Amino acid sequence: MTQPSLFVSHGAPDLLLSDTPARHFLAELGQKLARPDAIVIASAHHEAEGVAVRAPERFRTWHDFGNFDSRLFELCYEPPGDAALADEVMRLLDAAGLEPRRDESDLIDHGAWAPLSLLFSDADIPVVMVSIDPKRDSRWHERIGRALAPLRARNVLLIGSGSISHNLRAVFAPGSGDDIAWVEAFTSWLEDTIRRGDGDTLLDAMREAPDAARNHPTDEHLLPLFFAYGAGGGAAGRRLHHSYTWNVLAMDAYAFGEAA
Repeated sequence: MTQPSLFVSHGAPDLLLSDTPARHFLAELGQKLARPDAIVIASAHHEAEGVAVRAPERFRTWHDFGNFDSRLFELCYEPPGDAALADEVMRLLDAAGLEPRRDESDLIDHGAWAPLSLLFSDADIPVVMVSIDPKRDSRWHERIGRALAPLRARNVLLIGSGSISHNLRAVFAPGSGDDIAWVEAFTSWLEDTIRRGDGDTLLDAMREAPDAARNHPTDEHLLPLFFAYGAGGGAAGRRLHHSYTWNVLAMDAYAFGEAA
């Protein structure tokens, strides 16, 4: 079984409690996907210098947020790690010249556990986490994904979890939902570029896409998209979902390689 590479937008932590199209999409996608033997995920909230690989015996839920519904702090998602797969991830990254290191933490952040709890609610599929590095560019993260692409043929699902747009200041601005043309322009540009498989242009998104800096004042939530693109082997992708939450947060999802 060859798995796809996915990019999912995890939005705000209240994704799990909100009656939104994105929440329903992720739950339904989990029912459509062939069950993977393991998952490798790069979350926008797992930051490190260089690339770090995390796979404890069992993950511990990290509620890495504040000022949200108290019910969120009662939710737990604690899948097993996979030490053997982590070793293989390390080997592949090292062979690509990326100089990975092991991360001994057992925490899983909401950028990983929130979407995973909707996709695979039983928390019984082993997970390996791979970090992002906000000091590195899109091509660095594409290289990480491309190095791990061979795992897909071994029924390992590769996921980049971020947000296709992520301007939190705009979220809380008065009248934030009155004009979303700047978000639509950006997300439409991405959809067209990804659908055409124009990798060079995609990797220059922060320079070339309309309103890129407004959609991503900082790019850590876009970097997992480049990981997912690389993990798909540089193939054209398909947009699986497009909706909004909190007025201006686009919740797009993509599949690369073998279509989901």
